[in-house]
Amino acid sequence: MLGFLKRWLKIDEKRSAEIIFRDEWREILRHNVFYYHLLPSDKQTRLEQLVISFLSEKSFEGAGGLRVTDEMCVTIAAQACILILNREGEVYPGLRTIILYPAAFVSETRRYEGGVMHEGRQVRLGESWDRGILILSWSDSLRGGLGGGDGSNLVFHEFAHQLDNEWLFGTGVPDLGKKELYERWSRVMNREFGEHVRRVSSGEPTVIHPYGATNPAEFFAVLTELFFEQPNQLQAAHIEAYQLLKEYYRQDPALLFPEEPLS
Repeated sequence: MLGFLKRWLKIDEKRSAEIIFRDEWREILRHNVFYYHLLPSDKQTRLEQLVISFLSEKSFEGAGGLRVTDEMCVTIAAQACILILNREGEVYPGLRTIILYPAAFVSETRRYEGGVMHEGRQVRLGESWDRGILILSWSDSLRGGLGGGDGSNLVFHEFAHQLDNEWLFGTGVPDLGKKELYERWSRVMNREFGEHVRRVSSGEPTVIHPYGATNPAEFFAVLTELFFEQPNQLQAAHIEAYQLLKEYYRQDPALLFPEEPLS
């Protein structure tokens, strides 16, 4: 049925607002997307509308022998649209195609070091490209949707990269819209990133995943996961970073979660 919806919407995307979100899709959200249950009814409706827009504009392709199903499309679209729930504008305008593997996949890598190109292979769960393509492991995408509250969500992470790429192409600074916010973002996030790198290097505990020390782009993506998954922990440990993410995403997830003990 979803395949029919997508073909129909391709013919007349302007009528996407008229499409009724089907009960079977809602059951997918109820079963696979823990965050859906946290939202008040008006925001659930808003999320459903965004999912329809997402599915009308993007295509899903299976890889590694995976046959894409409605469950996969709706589950991933919903998680992606949680990030933009209160933001205006198009739905990930730079993204055209989501490629799904059954599980982790092997990616070819190239890097220059000392004037020499090194080629290799890495096992990955997801990749977000700046050419309209995003790659995900379905099993890990589902785990993130179901698992809620553990601070880790593959779809949140990779779609944070998409938002990052819409502005300055992977610098860890998304489109903030206001000069004052850019100034605060630069000051606070540069300090937070430097401190996180120091903590990780010295083996000190941190609520932010160590992978965030890789570079500012990964720091933003990891912070996004924590912001939506463990907001109270992030707010308690990094109040200024939390406030910036709150202003950017126009959401306050801490209001949706019960108080979490600091680990």
